[in-house]
Amino acid sequence: MIYLAFAGTLVSCGGQEDDELEWEWEEEKDNSEKPRVIWVDAAANFPDFANSKENIVRDLTLAKEAGFTDVVVDVRPTTGDVLFQTDVVEQVQWLGAWLPSGYTKIERTATWDYLQAFIDAGHSLGLKVYAGVNTFSGGNTTSIGSEGMLFRESDKKEWATQLLTESGIVNTMDLGGSGAKFFNPANEEVQDYLCDMLEDLAAYQDLDGIILDRGRFDGFDSDFSDYTKKNFEDFLGYSLQDFPADVMEYSMTNGGLPSSLPTYFKQWLEFRVKVIHDFMEKAQIRVKSVNPDIEFGVYVGGWYSSYYGVGVNWASPNYNTASDYPKWATANYKNYGYADHMDIILIGAYAAPTRVYGTSEWTIQGFCSRAADKIKDEAIVIGGPDVGNGDWATSSSEVTNQAIIQSVDAAMNSCDGYFLFDMIHLKQKDQWKYVKQGIDAVTGEEK
Repeated sequence: MIYLAFAGTLVSCGGQEDDELEWEWEEEKDNSEKPRVIWVDAAANFPDFANSKENIVRDLTLAKEAGFTDVVVDVRPTTGDVLFQTDVVEQVQWLGAWLPSGYTKIERTATWDYLQAFIDAGHSLGLKVYAGVNTFSGGNTTSIGSEGMLFRESDKKEWATQLLTESGIVNTMDLGGSGAKFFNPANEEVQDYLCDMLEDLAAYQDLDGIILDRGRFDGFDSDFSDYTKKNFEDFLGYSLQDFPADVMEYSMTNGGLPSSLPTYFKQWLEFRVKVIHDFMEKAQIRVKSVNPDIEFGVYVGGWYSSYYGVGVNWASPNYNTASDYPKWATANYKNYGYADHMDIILIGAYAAPTRVYGTSEWTIQGFCSRAADKIKDEAIVIGGPDVGNGDWATSSSEVTNQAIIQSVDAAMNSCDGYFLFDMIHLKQKDQWKYVKQGIDAVTGEEK
């Protein structure tokens, strides 16, 4: 592992996101040895990769030549079906992707093992290969249809999350609209189902690691089922008289926290992070029981100050959340930081291309340095930008090209490596050379 020891603390102003972060490097790994990771989203890249090993080799070669050392290939997209061998989950039959002609259904007709093709191609190029998994997603709806277990198996509707809406508590399967349909993370049958699947994934002999994405609740409005209510009451040790009002008001799901919070709101947040912590611990044990040497990790958003909304504490249990965020964190919130169960944590440092440097959240550098401070050497911390969405999609090429170069420096000199989402964006705008310029400059290989 790579370790960066921090000597310094957040300047205390109540944990506001614009606090200054001071640090000094006590021990720094040579930048040339730090991992550079590129993510390969399943749906976005499906037109190229669904049925062509040659295209996989072609684009991984481009990644290698640009200076990337690791690739995360998404093998469980938001439909919840899979692109690896398992008897637990059905195989992906089609995914929707944007083509010049519009949003299109891309069918997979090939019978070869999608994940194994990436492992073989990646290893032939000297790249490490991780499998990315959309964890608690059980289905997805787009303009071209719906797919996934939750749409195929009506008896699994009880596994789906129940959301707090303006009209009351509603099962996500009874709501319209597009997007991923989440499971209820608190449901033990769901957890066991996912762990069975992860064991099959860990059985790939040459796979370097597993990265869990969407290892969280659907949102602040999830989950309010009777199942979760009972678990929360067991956690408290007594019954609630007015649920969900005792823990949450619908108005709180659409804005900042009010000055007056529901009676058990902070305990509710503590319970939710415990649910995710305990699942991550369980999943890590199950994966390592199959392959003790495989790396186990997560992708999370770097915006820790608001990440409580999805029920995740990705920090070290040695980071005292309540000292910086007393508004919403209990004294015990820190106990459910799960970084100590991880080998690697990918940080989405998804700031705008005009906000590369800085010490606050919503700068690439700030996201990375703050994450490293909170994770406290429990895991390798690798951060970086989404170079194709938000302001990156609307800014000029001149701005985004320069920001890509700078993002490598901002991330690699603030944490243990560089992470870029997603390969499709580099391909569409032919921006590989800008990543290479950034990596060459930071690693000392610039000519």
